[in-house]
Amino acid sequence: MNTFSNWTVGKRLAAGFGLSAMTLALIASIAYYNATRLIENDSWVKHSHQVRIEFSSLLSLMKDAETGQRGYVITGDDNYLAPYQAAIASVGTTLDEVRKLTADNPSQQRRLAAIVAPINAKLAELKQTIELRRTQGFDAALKVVSSNVGKEYMDQIRAIVADADREEFDLLNRRSEEAHASANLMMLIILWGGVIGTLVVAAIGWFISRSLSDQIGSAVGLVRSSSAELQAAANQQASGAKEQASAMTEISTTITELLATSRQIAESAQRVALNAEQTASAARSGHGTVDTTHESISGIRRQVDQIVSHMLELGKKSQEIGSVLDIVSELAEQTNILAINATIEAAGAGDAGKRFAVVAEEIRKLADRVGGSTKEIRTLIDDVRSAVNTTVMATETGSKAVDAGSRQFGDVASTFKQIASLVTTTTEAAREIELSTKQQSTAVEQVNVAIANVTQASVETETSAGQTLQTVSQMTVLSKDLLRIIQPHMAA
Repeated sequence: MNTFSNWTVGKRLAAGFGLSAMTLALIASIAYYNATRLIENDSWVKHSHQVRIEFSSLLSLMKDAETGQRGYVITGDDNYLAPYQAAIASVGTTLDEVRKLTADNPSQQRRLAAIVAPINAKLAELKQTIELRRTQGFDAALKVVSSNVGKEYMDQIRAIVADADREEFDLLNRRSEEAHASANLMMLIILWGGVIGTLVVAAIGWFISRSLSDQIGSAVGLVRSSSAELQAAANQQASGAKEQASAMTEISTTITELLATSRQIAESAQRVALNAEQTASAARSGHGTVDTTHESISGIRRQVDQIVSHMLELGKKSQEIGSVLDIVSELAEQTNILAINATIEAAGAGDAGKRFAVVAEEIRKLADRVGGSTKEIRTLIDDVRSAVNTTVMATETGSKAVDAGSRQFGDVASTFKQIASLVTTTTEAAREIELSTKQQSTAVEQVNVAIANVTQASVETETSAGQTLQTVSQMTVLSKDLLRIIQPHMAA
């Protein structure tokens, strides 16, 4: 049964129809064999009738010959010899025909061999009486007839023909009985063969239908179960796709804000660089002033006033740089927070967010570098402020005491050199901030493009999930319809 259950539908149908065809072929073969026997028996019946007819014709020819002989003997008229002459011409042919018809019957062949002599003797007797009547007259012919020799020959012929006819009659009766029996058997075969064939075909059809119904019903049940599970999975996929699309939208919004912030950082960095260059220019100018003061001590008051003026300007610039650094520090912190949030969102996005996670990590590192640079710049600015305050105090003391200022000139020159070095460092840091913010903007733009692609993929995933859900629903309906067709009692 396990082997049969593994058969395909086509193989089962082929086996069922093949078995049905074999049953019908067997019934048809038996019926054909019996019909052949019936036809053959019918031909033998006809053969027996033909043999009887030929024997009867032979006896009739002899009677005709005797009748013609008697008529001629009595009347002497040659017209009465017509039956005799016709019989003489046909007797040999009839004997040959009977021999052919009874060639398969030894007893009939023996009778034919035995009947030849009486026939020849009878014909010779008839010929003799005719010749005597023609040559010697009626009395001579009558004398031969009255001897009853011809009657004895005719009695022998009749006896042999009667035996032959009796045997053919017996054969005919036996063959008729066989034909009747064959006909009855034929009717039984047709009747019961049709009934048995119908029952076998019906049983095979029922068995195949039942087995296919059970197997297909089980398969449809599995399809229904799988469809239900697939439908639940599709619903979860659709829900997840919607949530992913929503998250991608939020991430895209966050990245847009981050891009705007990075652009602001870039602009602030440019301003910081500009201020740093201006500060460097002022420092170089102060250094020139110190050189001029060193050349001419007489103009130290004027130069001190200029130094005070420049120091005040430098203090203002330092304050502006401090304000810009506050903005840069705040932007760096916001960028770091956005980068952390982007990393978290990318981790939730799975494989689609790996590239975004890498970009977000690079942004976070840049934000950390920017924060570190701002701290260094703040330290430098504080040093500049301290140096400016010291310089202002020194110039005030110098204005009160030019001689003391002259002695402290070396300290002032050293301080200006330090300022120039610090301003150079500030300028380089500002340029690094500007370059970093440009790289940050480029990276954010790349992240924005990647997020847009991920968002598009999420939308396509959501659409695909909807189509999958629709297909699963159609599959569920089809499985129910198929189960209703195969097993109506289980469809409900």
